[in-house]
Amino acid sequence: MAIAASDVGLYGLMAEFEDGEALLRAARAAREQGYRRMEAYTPFPVEGLPEVLSVRGRRLPLIVLGGGLVGGATGLLLQWYAAAVNYPFNVGGRPHASWPAFIPVTFELTILVAALSAVLGMFALNGLPQPYHPVFNVAEFSAASRDRFFLCIEATDPRFDLQETRAFLETLGARGVFEVEP
Repeated sequence: MAIAASDVGLYGLMAEFEDGEALLRAARAAREQGYRRMEAYTPFPVEGLPEVLSVRGRRLPLIVLGGGLVGGATGLLLQWYAAAVNYPFNVGGRPHASWPAFIPVTFELTILVAALSAVLGMFALNGLPQPYHPVFNVAEFSAASRDRFFLCIEATDPRFDLQETRAFLETLGARGVFEVEP
C-alpha cells in the first residue's frame, strides 16, 4: 500500500550527493521518471541543471521592460505637463513642448524604474524574503553552501510516493535520503 506524503505530513524527500555531476544525473533521472516538483541546492551553479529542472527566466526581462517603459513614459508626461500645460514659460523662443530638453530626465527615470522593477521583480519571482524553509530542518543541509549537493522532490508532486520515491532516490547513488519536515 502506497503512503502519500499528506498522510505523514512531509514537505518532501531530499537526497544528498557528492558532486554536481551526480546531482545532474539524478535530476535527469527524476525528470525521466516523471517527477516535476523538485528543487536542487548546490554551493555553486551546475551547468545544465536549470534546464533539467525547467527553471524559466522569461518573466523578469518582461518585468524590467515594462518598468522601463512606464518610467520613461512617466518622465516624459510629467515634463510635458509641467512645461506645456501647467506652467508654460517661453525660454529663448522655443516651443513649450521642446522634446530634446526632456530626454535626460526621461532617460534617468527609465533606468531608475527599470532597475527598481528588476529588484522587486526578482524578489517576487524568487519568493523572497523567505525567513523559513522546510529544508533547513534537515541537519545535513548545512553543508549545501560548502561542498554538498541536494535534490529535493516535493511531496506535492503527483508522482510522489514516500516509499517509491525513497527507493528511487537511493538507487541514484545518493549519499543519504532525508525526510523534510514542514
